[in-house]
Amino acid sequence: YGRTAQEVQAGAESYEIALDYSKRFLERWNNHPLITPCVAPHSAYTCTEEIIQATVELATEYDVPLLIHIAETASEVENSKHVYGMPVVPYVEKLGLFEAKVVAAHCVHIDESEMHTLQANDVGVIHNPTSNLKLASGMAPIQKMIEMGINVGIGTDGPASNNNLDMFEETRLAALLAKGSSGDPTALPAKTALAMATIKGAQALQLGDIIGSLEPGKRADLILVEISPLHNAPRFHRNPDGIYSQLVYASKSNDVTDVMVNGSWLMRNQKILTLDEKKLIATANEYAGKIDAFLIEREHSVLSKLIAIGNAEQQESFEVQAKVRLNAGQESQIPMAIEKPEIEILYHRNYHEYDTYFQFKDPQQGVLRYREDEFINNKGEVINIRYRLTHIGFAREKLFLSGALLSRSRFIAPAIHSLRFYREYFNPCSETYIEKDRLRWRIIFRDTTFYVNLDRMDQPNIGTFLEIKSRTWSLKDAEHKAELIETLIQTLGLVSDEIVTEDYLTFVDTECSGE
Repeated sequence: YGRTAQEVQAGAESYEIALDYSKRFLERWNNHPLITPCVAPHSAYTCTEEIIQATVELATEYDVPLLIHIAETASEVENSKHVYGMPVVPYVEKLGLFEAKVVAAHCVHIDESEMHTLQANDVGVIHNPTSNLKLASGMAPIQKMIEMGINVGIGTDGPASNNNLDMFEETRLAALLAKGSSGDPTALPAKTALAMATIKGAQALQLGDIIGSLEPGKRADLILVEISPLHNAPRFHRNPDGIYSQLVYASKSNDVTDVMVNGSWLMRNQKILTLDEKKLIATANEYAGKIDAFLIEREHSVLSKLIAIGNAEQQESFEVQAKVRLNAGQESQIPMAIEKPEIEILYHRNYHEYDTYFQFKDPQQGVLRYREDEFINNKGEVINIRYRLTHIGFAREKLFLSGALLSRSRFIAPAIHSLRFYREYFNPCSETYIEKDRLRWRIIFRDTTFYVNLDRMDQPNIGTFLEIKSRTWSLKDAEHKAELIETLIQTLGLVSDEIVTEDYLTFVDTECSGE
């Protein structure tokens, strides 16, 4: 298609470019005898509503599976409840996700009601036990899902969260985890586990009509397994189902002697026929050396340190935002103005926020914010407290004619240690403290979702601001939302030419001194 691999990569310049590339990718590979192309929005927490709905349209247009992570971690579910007022499964159902042929990875933290939703919509679930354990995500309730008729397959996730991608090991672990987590040694018997790795896995991938079992009309995909090596002896013949236990609990991946894909042998007597194994290993080691050098260079990266302490979630989405400095009269008018009939209020909350910003000598390191959020009820009482770290990358900004600002990527992680710990761990060259009271509304204005924040700045005492923001992944969408923000400001009775484009941090910014 005339584009290099460097031009088509994760992190495309805009949502439209990525969507266009995905469409051409589907056109190229759909109906291939060996390749099934898919559409893969990562998850609800990394995609906007628009992206999810556009990928559903694409998957249904080309009749291909849609792959997505659902409820992998407890924090993902809690954030969904906080932001959308519901768990992940009902939220994506509301967006129309299940109109596509969905393959849902993980599903660790779902309840029985959500399982019914998945079953009713023929959603396939892929269980990734090693990944879930390595990342401390939890253990998926797959026994219950299977009992409810959900097609559950076994997966490895990726090498970053698994390492060896061994399906024999994964199948054995799935069977053992089901027993250990339930206290029932009969849970997930070997025969069921093997089905999850074969026919049930194919059905979960929405491909059960072409792969997963040996029968006329399907692709001839098979492996031969040596079942008589020393580690797999002796073999018992009393129960014909004993072969399933032998394969699941005793066999290993290096017992595979032959591999056939779609009727063609790829390996015979453990000799790979289609690839130069030694050359591949040598090339892989060369890349490993380059990656080692790259990681050593990044050892002092603030972002790398944040990821190293765990549970950092990338939210590399742009947001369009604008602020208006308010006088006393305008501040009191906002709660009434936001009740106008053309504005639909989804929820209203009150926070008191204590922010400590860490700044670093190298501006390319961005800024790290430690936030303590106090949730305030209508009686003025603190009912919950949340601590979070947010890495704010150096801004990639665009200023629109309306005065709204398109800004930056973020990584968010729960702050489970003290502020003193993070101060010593990240070693910033300066700190800035900001305290504010925030009234937040999540609204729909002209069919578009916005967050409206009424921020009273207590420290430093620099006044009260109205902040309006909306997430976006598309430059065209950002331009549209920037215009809508200007209209919304006017609807709230304010003058749009008073828009402030600076972040709060810039009002009190403390720059690091040089060496």
